[in-house]
Amino acid sequence: MALQWKTGAMTDAASTPVSASHSDPFGAATGEALRDEDAYTDSLIDFVTASPSSYHAAAEVARRLEAVGFSGVEETVSWEAGLPRRGYVIRDGAIAAWALPKALAPGAGLRIVGAHTDSPALKLKPDAALVRSGWQLINAEVYGGPLLASLLDRELGLAGRLTTRDGAAHLVRTGPIARICQIAPHLDRGVNDALHLDRQTHLLPLWSLAGPDAAPDAVETHLCEIAGIDPAELAGHDVLTYPTQAPARFGRDGEFLASSRLDNLSSVHAGLVALEALAAARGEPAEPVILIAFDHEEVGSATRSGADGPFLTTLLRRLAGVLGVSGDDVEALLARSSCVSADAGHSVHPAYAHLHDPAVQPLINHGPLLKINAQQRYATDAVGAAIWARACAAAGVPSQDFVSNNAVPCGSTIGPITATRLGITTVDVGVPLLSMHSAREMAGVKDGPWLARALHAYWLGA
Repeated sequence: MALQWKTGAMTDAASTPVSASHSDPFGAATGEALRDEDAYTDSLIDFVTASPSSYHAAAEVARRLEAVGFSGVEETVSWEAGLPRRGYVIRDGAIAAWALPKALAPGAGLRIVGAHTDSPALKLKPDAALVRSGWQLINAEVYGGPLLASLLDRELGLAGRLTTRDGAAHLVRTGPIARICQIAPHLDRGVNDALHLDRQTHLLPLWSLAGPDAAPDAVETHLCEIAGIDPAELAGHDVLTYPTQAPARFGRDGEFLASSRLDNLSSVHAGLVALEALAAARGEPAEPVILIAFDHEEVGSATRSGADGPFLTTLLRRLAGVLGVSGDDVEALLARSSCVSADAGHSVHPAYAHLHDPAVQPLINHGPLLKINAQQRYATDAVGAAIWARACAAAGVPSQDFVSNNAVPCGSTIGPITATRLGITTVDVGVPLLSMHSAREMAGVKDGPWLARALHAYWLGA
């Protein structure tokens, strides 16, 4: 059964507002966010605020794309009868969008930008309310690899989807409702010497005092009330915590941005702004343009909506059919295609510079990163690097290299997965961050617009 997306009512809207740009996504229709870093940063702040979970991020991308002429389609019906040239499809917490030419030119390939919608968090277990020492806690487990200490002493909200017995999915979010409280140094004199957080004991957020009628389904019942559904109809949920503190600019000249979920909503937003600007031109691309934002990258991508699942492969083959490409011609089309995998990377940290490469030390606000790794933890090779260099040159934006210190293990992205599954040239890029995987990450206000402009130039054919 196809999922029906319904957004539940907001709790404490003053502290966790929905997007303020519902009538006009920060000048996206005229390309303002692509050109102006202040407009871009306002747009990113609004996007992060509207996207406390991967499911909300997919819905917000869809809302903004509809504002510039894209139409949603269902995976469960045939696309051959009349697929929109500008369309999108949502699969759980992932979304893919495309802009197609009327006809595929000889020698044309697919130009793909990939990112991911999820971020490290705590995910609710079933019957999520626990009682301890007069407190009611939320039973949750760690999702991905967060900086655990950054979760402490922050007001957390809950966000995600509730699924009812009829198969409908209901988006839900609360305002600040929970908190993981650290022990005072008066009670643990060594807490500042060696902080150890047991994932089962120390990371369960408190959200209420326990009354005599405290029930194990109290959290789910509360979420159902917010979403406006009967708790008896609840079949399951995918709900995670999120920091409710609003994103904010800071620094001597307001040149930095502090926010949750910049890994990797910074990349999703850059692709979205580039696609909005492409739509504003009201022409058609010379080659098919695709934006895909997967879910579950932070836990390995091996899901139906993750990069290691079939979502992109299925999408490309269905789009090829709409374009009149079949049989061996599909393989030739893929061989002519390329993908820019966009995921946040690391700026050099002044207090930990020894953990970075001694020669290659990129900085925030010096340009997006070209991410390179000899072990292919990133998919970049010389051919992909040339694609990225052309895009940056055409857009007039700077770029920085990123490589790891040989003694420090390197993370990975959707890039190698995409290259392996499809055999297409893939290059890994992203904006530099500090405090990656913290509940409060740090970016520069210049790097995001530069990334969006380079992606826009790539889609234009650079």
